[in-house]
Parts: sequence; C-alpha cells; structure tokens
Amino acid sequence: MFDSPFMSLPGITPQEYSYLQTATTGFSEQQLRGFLMIYGSKRRNPDDMVLYCILGFFVPGLPRFLVNQIGMGVLYFFTVGLCFIGTIIDLVNHKNLAFEYNQRMVFESLQMVKMGNLQ
Repeated sequence: MFDSPFMSLPGITPQEYSYLQTATTGFSEQQLRGFLMIYGSKRRNPDDMVLYCILGFFVPGLPRFLVNQIGMGVLYFFTVGLCFIGTIIDLVNHKNLAFEYNQRMVFESLQMVKMGNLQ
C-alpha cells in the first residue's frame, strides 16, 4: 500500500484509496500516470475542506461552490448558510463533501484517460 502511486495524493483516506484502486484496475503504467496527473489537479483534499467550511461562516456557500454544487451555493449565499445550520452541517460532513466530489472527478478523469487512448 505504501509504495502505491496513490499515496502521493495529499490527505488521501482509506475509502478514497480503495475506490481509486478499484477504478484503475487493469491500467498500464502510462495510463495510471496520466490518470493521476488529471485527477490530482481536480481533487479536493478533505483536510482543506475543513478550512473551506470554516470560511463558509464568512462567505456563505463557499464549500458548495468549490465542489461544483452551484445551486446549493447560491441558496447558502442568500440564506446565510441556511441561518448557519447548513454551514455547521457542512463542517461536520466535510469528508463526505470531499469524497462525493472526488468520486465525480475520478469518473471524469477516467473518461479523459480512456478518450486519450482511442486517438
């Protein structure tokens, strides 16, 4: 596990590690490097999400905008984080916010790697 290229991702959780291993099963070394380059630039570190959620008390909706949930971000912005209740919930669930976003980025990165190999 410690010699895996996924360990170079900052703040990787065991759940994310397992998900990445499953998603990239059967990849060649070149495909894996390409995937890691694309995915590494798109993913959100769960540790950084804590900071974004705390900043959400001052800029309502910030964490939602950063995970591409624009509608929820606008709602949080105009309702001041649903009177801060939604912001507190985001702070408690920061790892889930990051993991769900990262799952979508894994899918997008896989599609980009697969499309690159067809050409």
